[in-house]
Amino acid sequence: MKLLSFAIPSYNSQDYMDKCIESLLPGGGDVEIIIVDDGSTDRTAEIADAYQEKYPDIVRAVHQENGGHGEAVNTGLKNATGKFFKVVDSDDWVDGEAYEKVIATLKRLEEEGAEIDMLLTNYVYEKEGKKHKRHMMYTPLFPTDQVIGWEDMKRNIKGFSILMHSVIYRTEMLRESGLKLPKHTFYVDNLFVYIPLPYVKKFYYLNVDFYRYYIGREGQSVAEQTMVRRIDQQLRVNYMMIDLVNPWDIEEKHLREYMLSYLETITVVSTSIGYVSKDKENLQKIQELWKYIKRKDKRTYRHLRYGMLGGTMRLPGRVGRFVSLRAYRLSQRVWGFN
Repeated sequence: MKLLSFAIPSYNSQDYMDKCIESLLPGGGDVEIIIVDDGSTDRTAEIADAYQEKYPDIVRAVHQENGGHGEAVNTGLKNATGKFFKVVDSDDWVDGEAYEKVIATLKRLEEEGAEIDMLLTNYVYEKEGKKHKRHMMYTPLFPTDQVIGWEDMKRNIKGFSILMHSVIYRTEMLRESGLKLPKHTFYVDNLFVYIPLPYVKKFYYLNVDFYRYYIGREGQSVAEQTMVRRIDQQLRVNYMMIDLVNPWDIEEKHLREYMLSYLETITVVSTSIGYVSKDKENLQKIQELWKYIKRKDKRTYRHLRYGMLGGTMRLPGRVGRFVSLRAYRLSQRVWGFN
């Protein structure tokens, strides 16, 4: 069995996928790299096959009809043979020095018989045109370099979320969680993190800047105007988070509060995107989202609506939208997204 499986969802990635793959190859025989060609129409499939031919013991190329990012992740997970599983998007890469520490840590934990469900690392925003790189570290939330549970969480900071970039999950735990991401839907990375978290019992925070998250490419899914155009997909993910996990069923209070905080963050993003669009139809969709949450569970509604982030959303009319957008813009500067 391999130690770590990487899945690289790839759609028309010919211009940048080499950097991603090359950054993962130093893992050698401890890793497998599953390049999922998601129905590409450029040279992506050809490049994937070439890597498989050159590194047959490390790289596998899997080709499928276009199903979107989520379906490519599903395919990667289905084909994974490693004990642990990580997604690396084809325009991102990993840091070499941190990579060595990740592999060494997983090996050591295996030797010690320490079973963990998640390895958590930092990530860095590689934002186009920005000299200063924003390093997202989890030291305010978790103790480092030890096997911990949710009861060891230091504090919950609203808006500071564990992202796909920062997690390495135990493969079998992911499968046991029933994770299956929807086809042809962007923003499923939130589901990838959110759905399995209640299954995570023990984990380890390694304080290294492992994942390099490239942001700023034209047409990227997290670009603000792209998110406006794809608001229905953002809302689909938001609804699925509401329907698939009930945070109030989680007994451990730190995890319960974190899950509610994560849901609040995504709901505020959905609402803010609707406000940014200034489109009456989108504003109506946002109103329907909040009505749905209220019908689904009034406790959740109150928690989200009157929380620190969601509180601005309850202000009426233009005043509420203005304050919400100011809060959204502030969070963009603080956390460095878009």
